[in-house]
Amino acid sequence: MSEGAYQRLWDSSHATLQELLDQEQPLLEPVPQRDRQSFQYRLLSLYLCYLGLLRRFDTLYDHMVQPQKRQLLRRLLDSVAGRVLELKEELVRADLCETHCLDRLLQDLTLTPADMEVPIPRYFLLEQSSVLREQRLMLQHILSRMESVSLEQDFPAMHHTDAIILLQTAERARQGRLRATIMREIRREVEQDQKMRKDGWHMFNQDQAAITIQKVWRGYLQRKCTQQAQQMEMELIGMLPSRRQVEPLGTKSQACPGADAGRLRQLEKEEEFQVALVQTRDSLRDIEGPVMQEQMKEQIRQWFTECHALTGRFPDYPDESLGGSYLIFADKTPEQVKMELEMQVQESRNKNQEKNKKKEKKKKKGKGKKARLEEEDTMLKVLPSKFIPMMNAGHEEYKNLWKNPYDSVHPGQSFDPETLRVEKRKEVEQALRIQVDEPMRQELKNLHLAVGREVVRPLKFAKKNTEKKAGEKKEKDLTANRSMDSLFEELITLDLLKKSETVALKDYVGDCLYLGSTLSLAKKLPMPSLFDIRQNMALYGVLRLGSSDIHSMAPLIRSILLVGPSGMGKKMLVKAVCTETGANLFDLSPDNLQGKYPGKTGAQTLVHIVFKVARLLQPSVIWIGNAEKNFYKTVPKEEQKMDPKIKNDLTKAVRLLSPGDRVMLIGTTERPQLAEMKGLCQTYERVIFMPRPDYASRYELWKRMLEAQGGQVTQSLDISALAKVSEGYTAGHILKAIQSVLTEQRLLWLAKWPLVASEFLGHLAEQEPVYKEEEESLKDWYFSTPLGKKMRRFFKDQEAQEARLAKEKKKQK
Repeated sequence: MSEGAYQRLWDSSHATLQELLDQEQPLLEPVPQRDRQSFQYRLLSLYLCYLGLLRRFDTLYDHMVQPQKRQLLRRLLDSVAGRVLELKEELVRADLCETHCLDRLLQDLTLTPADMEVPIPRYFLLEQSSVLREQRLMLQHILSRMESVSLEQDFPAMHHTDAIILLQTAERARQGRLRATIMREIRREVEQDQKMRKDGWHMFNQDQAAITIQKVWRGYLQRKCTQQAQQMEMELIGMLPSRRQVEPLGTKSQACPGADAGRLRQLEKEEEFQVALVQTRDSLRDIEGPVMQEQMKEQIRQWFTECHALTGRFPDYPDESLGGSYLIFADKTPEQVKMELEMQVQESRNKNQEKNKKKEKKKKKGKGKKARLEEEDTMLKVLPSKFIPMMNAGHEEYKNLWKNPYDSVHPGQSFDPETLRVEKRKEVEQALRIQVDEPMRQELKNLHLAVGREVVRPLKFAKKNTEKKAGEKKEKDLTANRSMDSLFEELITLDLLKKSETVALKDYVGDCLYLGSTLSLAKKLPMPSLFDIRQNMALYGVLRLGSSDIHSMAPLIRSILLVGPSGMGKKMLVKAVCTETGANLFDLSPDNLQGKYPGKTGAQTLVHIVFKVARLLQPSVIWIGNAEKNFYKTVPKEEQKMDPKIKNDLTKAVRLLSPGDRVMLIGTTERPQLAEMKGLCQTYERVIFMPRPDYASRYELWKRMLEAQGGQVTQSLDISALAKVSEGYTAGHILKAIQSVLTEQRLLWLAKWPLVASEFLGHLAEQEPVYKEEEESLKDWYFSTPLGKKMRRFFKDQEAQEARLAKEKKKQK
């Protein structure tokens, strides 16, 4: 696409952003409970629109070259992503559930399920590629050194004679197999010759031979044309997958050189821009700096004189914490500045009086306040956003600088020097203001002493509460005398820091829930689909860990618990989060900790080292498999000697994570019923329930996994039947069945012997499915979590209210 095309896309994106910002203000008004459905509908529509806007800004940031535009796009991209996360939190509070029914909204907005996909900004991995490369090289170096040592220990030296005998045995076996294959082919040829001599040769004349050949060839051509026409017809009506779906791989490989060239051009322009930043700042400081200082001093002296003429005394100089002389340069008269300073002093004096009045009012109001609070709690409202001011500022900057397409088109995609000088002039003025304030304060002090012998009375302002809140403790560094490299190597040696497999989040295959709204209207709680689980991991894990700017301002989520039966892809999702964000993977699973860091302080030391290295190498993911083992209600006999026990230290370490610490604790469990609910929910802030795949997800699993393993989906393979009979089986079961059927020999025969559904049934039946009782047990546990309890209580209240209304209607009749 050209620069003009991207400019038009940018213009349309800002038009959409303006519409969304206009819709934000009404959401701040409280809504009664009876309007819950309309409130949820408005939130969901905003959420989907912001997802589309996030997708557009990601495309623009990835392809635009002009550095100043890219800076603005980056701020807009992060702010829109943060607003998506805020809306997700509002939806969870409104729906009392981690998943949401969007099928009816898709129909109203004429969108497709692909529009619900959470886009992952591409700069997450591109901007930290060099850091990731260094960490991987260091990890590979340590692992290779460990492997060489283990190989020396595992394979002792073999005697020379034994080695020769082993090689001779293998070579003679190979020659025997080759000789047997040759003799088998010779025997087959002899048998064919004998059979042909026995049956006799059928003689044809020239015309008969030509007719026979033509008949066979024309029949072959006609059958081939018929098959192609039938294939095209089935593809047209959507009964068979299109053969053109394979083409994007080739086009992607062809597009890679263009994309790489575009990114190289972005880097070149960014380097030019950074050089120009330094040069512009230096030139402004050297050329315009002295003039700016003199102008500031003249303005401050004029302000001194005007205030003295107005009030009869020289003013007090504004404190540095309030902005210093910036208050004087804010285009305000001396009267206005004086009034503001006096108002601030008066506010600081009245704070104690207000506190005393509040204490008296609390005693009087008591019951009335409780009733009002209860009424406010029942109202639905959206909390103020931290990202809307950023979006407003970015939108205003776009309108002022880049909205006009003729002004925004720069030759060669270079930076705009005038805009750069305006930005840097403000920075230089701010730096010079601090230098000017000190001598001018001294000059004002001299004026106080010289004229009228006034005594300087410094302004007193309310002190900021820098004391720590109760309960907040500073973490003690137990490894202050150790270097980062030694801790890093120790964790790798103990297999606590692992090399994560490359797994894309989109590889977690699953379709969305198409009847969620219908089930809700029928008073049936819809279960999350695999698509919903993938979206939640993108929102809770990937978007937060990918950017420090987003993480520092978005609603803080420090830990996630994935609950579901075996084979649902819990470990795959952990690896996908690491892949999409470039995060380091730490393994604190109980089975992986046995025998490591023994003793009374072993658990504390272990958790401290892991979280310390995770913070320094952020983004980081700390994975705990079989998370229920750390919170057993009753510890089994075979695990009573489990050491170290990290339950208490883990909970404390998670609570110490603050905004900006891109460290995520992810636990996985198949048996959460064995764990103590209170401790588990205190450690893990979000619980994602993973039920068995529904029909739509199973259909996608069979189709995508067959293609991934090299199989061909033809008309003879009834995927719909496979999806139907595999009810109760997880993605892991389906993958094992496919791998059992698609052996190397079977793949060679696919052209002559297409796959049929009956081939998979035997291998599928050999595995144990997830029975309904097991899933119901997990559901009951999920509804006993804090969020599940709220959901169940809400449905009970709703049913009671409907029953009460029905009784009132009967009485009226």
